[in-house]
Amino acid sequence: MENKNGKTCSNTPSLRKGWTGARRGLAVATVMALAALGAAPAVAQQAGPADGGSHITRATGRGALLAVTPVAALGRTDVSAFLASGGIDTGTVRYGVRAYRLTYRTLTPQGEPTTATGLFVLPDGGADRLDLVSDTHGTMVHRDYAPSVGEDFGRFAPYLHASAGRAVAAPDYLGLGKGPGPHPYMDTASSVTASLDMLRASRTAARELGRPLTGEVYASGFSQGGQVAVALAKALADGADRHFRLRALAPVSGPYDLQGAETPAMFDGRINDISAVFYMSYFLTAQNRLHPLYKDPSELFREPYADVVENLFDTHHFEEDIIPALPGTLKELLTDKAYQDLQHPTGALRDVLKAQDGQCDWKPDVPVRLYSSAADRDVAFANSLNCAAGFAAHGARVPVIDQGSTDHNGTFMKSGPQIVRWFDTIGAAGPRHR
Repeated sequence: MENKNGKTCSNTPSLRKGWTGARRGLAVATVMALAALGAAPAVAQQAGPADGGSHITRATGRGALLAVTPVAALGRTDVSAFLASGGIDTGTVRYGVRAYRLTYRTLTPQGEPTTATGLFVLPDGGADRLDLVSDTHGTMVHRDYAPSVGEDFGRFAPYLHASAGRAVAAPDYLGLGKGPGPHPYMDTASSVTASLDMLRASRTAARELGRPLTGEVYASGFSQGGQVAVALAKALADGADRHFRLRALAPVSGPYDLQGAETPAMFDGRINDISAVFYMSYFLTAQNRLHPLYKDPSELFREPYADVVENLFDTHHFEEDIIPALPGTLKELLTDKAYQDLQHPTGALRDVLKAQDGQCDWKPDVPVRLYSSAADRDVAFANSLNCAAGFAAHGARVPVIDQGSTDHNGTFMKSGPQIVRWFDTIGAAGPRHR
């Protein structure tokens, strides 16, 4: 769960210095390289009869590819520089990358047709047929910092995996990037739907770009995306789409247990106060759009915050706008009743928390590793321990890789290259399915 520059909310004031130069350099490289994309294989800008009929059926269904927009082309050196700007080990970088924004059909949380966008990244080299990494991102509040739009933290993982030789599908989720409507934050079911449909759109795009996929999927994700990765992996393991076969799962610092770990940690000091206020405000306002938690914000939020909190999380405000407009603690944010109810949730509050949990209650038959840090003060370490316990209860022994004293975002920076190397090892053993 990170702010618009990819750092924890508590560190917001100190973020811009290191990023400004890196962004400028990367922007120059991207502008120059995009010219080369004009010579790339022709890509359908709109699905339809002009594509030889291959999209006519899919154009009305989930995962139908509607548009492909080139957004970046970086050489190996530029990829390394970008990753290094975030403090990421670049030892796994073997190729440059080409990145595209995909627009595709999916469903709203209510099951109605809508569209979403996501980032699709290909390595400049490697195998003729590519394995696919599903990378699901952490908390974002402004739509322009989704992976397919912002050349920012959301592209670290996609570029890291693609530069190692795998294709990457990184959904923006609903309501972020160029997708319509608000973002249904922490609504796991719709995030999985958007992520699965992004895989389907990526399969079509890969074929059109002359880099077909093998069907093997490596699932990973960070923070909010860690939870989504586990839920998506379960869907794939259950046969959600016959074209995709789960190969491995490696999420990082996901809030897998809102009731038993994450929410209690917000009240007992394990989560820093600013992050607790930020996440809880985002969660409650987003969930109220889906479920009747309150009729008026003043039922949960104290004044003056009740008058502004919903508008702050409209996907058009940055963390720099939001954090100063909210108080420093949950006690100041919430009414006395809401403060007590969230510590002992019943009724609708309990239901919305419960709906996001239970993603680790299944037995994976592929390799799984959970990456986390005991020192994380944004997503409590207990989330990963409880997730591992859930897998164990179903007969799967899953290790928790503790990155020690690293903070939330540092956990991803350290874990990302380790995951790439682990995926390399699994891939070298050959395909699991024939």
